[in-house]
Amino acid sequence: MSAEPIPEPVMTQMDPIDLLSAIEEASPLPIRAEYIEGMVIVPPQPNYNHSNGAYRLAIQFTMAGFELAGMGMGFRAADKDGSTMSLVVPDFYVLRREPTDLDAAYLAAHKGWYPADMIALVGEVTSTNHAIDTGAKFSAYAAADIPLYVLINRTTRTAHCYSNPIHPGDDPTKAHYASGTTAVLGKPLTLPDPYPTLDTAPFLEH
Repeated sequence: MSAEPIPEPVMTQMDPIDLLSAIEEASPLPIRAEYIEGMVIVPPQPNYNHSNGAYRLAIQFTMAGFELAGMGMGFRAADKDGSTMSLVVPDFYVLRREPTDLDAAYLAAHKGWYPADMIALVGEVTSTNHAIDTGAKFSAYAAADIPLYVLINRTTRTAHCYSNPIHPGDDPTKAHYASGTTAVLGKPLTLPDPYPTLDTAPFLEH
């Protein structure tokens, strides 16, 4: 989720999951904070163009037969030592599998966050602070080894599909996608097989 993110660097030894829980409990409004590259990201409610466009992309996957397309779930990616690397709530996604008993146990142990290895494809729609989705999340999703990242950049009015995640060395901030395709918003965005070509026209509507 990334409507109008407010990034704040975190200087604490508190577990990121507990930190986000504390922030959410203290907020006077319902929020679902995220944690990426040592920053807490607190997004307010998305506007209509953002949420409607993301929903209509998720529906395109469902209509193409990808019944595990969805929105709203949170995911945790772990570093090699098992510590929390990132906590994300994508705007939309396609899962590799329905949650298993092991996934349910993981969700309980990590207080509401599923394992990121459930994700086959992840998608984001940019906010005013589009650098989160084009920078930190670009690296975070590659570091989590998520095969495909679909990005709708409303600032540049372009749509992107990134593939082939690369994570050189031990620094997750250096992870990236080696390949990608681009389309102007309103034009079809081609995805690798077996995924459908996406209609990006909904993001031209107000």
